[in-house]
Amino acid sequence: MIIDIRNKKVTVIFHILVWIVLFSLPYLLLASKQEGLSRVIAGSWVPLCFYAILFYSNYFVLIDTYFFKKKIIIYIVINAIIIVGFVFLSSYLIDTYFRDSLPRRAEGEGPPKSLFAYLQIVSYLIALIFSIALKITERYLKTESERKKAENIKLEAELQHLKYQLQPHFFFNSLNNIYSMVDISPDEAKVTIHNLSKLMRYLLYETNTEKVPLQSEITFLEKYIELMKLRLSDNTVVHYEFENVDPSIKIAPLLFISLVENAFKHGVSSTKKGVINFCLKTEGNKVLFKTENYNFPKSNIDKSGSGIGLQNIKKRLELLYPERHEVRFEVKGDVFISELKIVIDG
Repeated sequence: MIIDIRNKKVTVIFHILVWIVLFSLPYLLLASKQEGLSRVIAGSWVPLCFYAILFYSNYFVLIDTYFFKKKIIIYIVINAIIIVGFVFLSSYLIDTYFRDSLPRRAEGEGPPKSLFAYLQIVSYLIALIFSIALKITERYLKTESERKKAENIKLEAELQHLKYQLQPHFFFNSLNNIYSMVDISPDEAKVTIHNLSKLMRYLLYETNTEKVPLQSEITFLEKYIELMKLRLSDNTVVHYEFENVDPSIKIAPLLFISLVENAFKHGVSSTKKGVINFCLKTEGNKVLFKTENYNFPKSNIDKSGSGIGLQNIKKRLELLYPERHEVRFEVKGDVFISELKIVIDG
């Protein structure tokens, strides 16, 4: 609302300045030639007053009432009546009040009065067309602004939905890990619950902004990876390397956690050895994240996670970084690889 008020004030000031210039210029030019004030009034100010009336009657009333509502014939008729009325009224005022201030011409000299009438009509039409053009431009800008606002609201709602979708998914996977530890190591389970509470605090309170420092995301990932490692046997080795990171970069929160969860979901086997690698780095304005894990496909009866993680990240990337991201998944031999590249603008 404050922005709208300011815009209106700027518009009003702009209109006032334009009319001040239009009314002042003829007087300043004629004053240098020692012309009388009456001639300025008759030749410039009277027509300008009529231009202003025609312009603002259209700008504030007629265009909205008739032109935009497709009542074109009524609109044309009303403006034709106004213009013709102004031509005759202008001629009457000049002949009645300012005739003596205008230069006298011998009979037969100069162009006929009809030509002046045509020129006046053309000048009124210019004021009318300018009013229509300005109104159409403002309407287009307003419509475009409302469309973008609606798109932003839709985008925010969709992103919020995806975020709410991600949090229960993350919480569900973490609780599964803790559940598996309760009987084996109750003390570690208590510590894990405490660590999980810190992660949830980050999820709930620190990710409510559009962007977060990349370092905050790295800290979150490190804590989550350490939490996941607690339930792993010696069969699985986890490495992560989050170095060569530009601390000034900010990024949308929770973009990498789905890839990390997916690596732990499909890269761990209770009977086979496996390795999981995570790497995050920055190159200029690019953020690069890569995961590698042995590919141990889950059976159909395994319900650990619903498979929404990778779909979630693809959708969020399309909304947050359109045409500024690349995400790739492939299997090389027994290794599943995911690569994510995001171009940070500004």
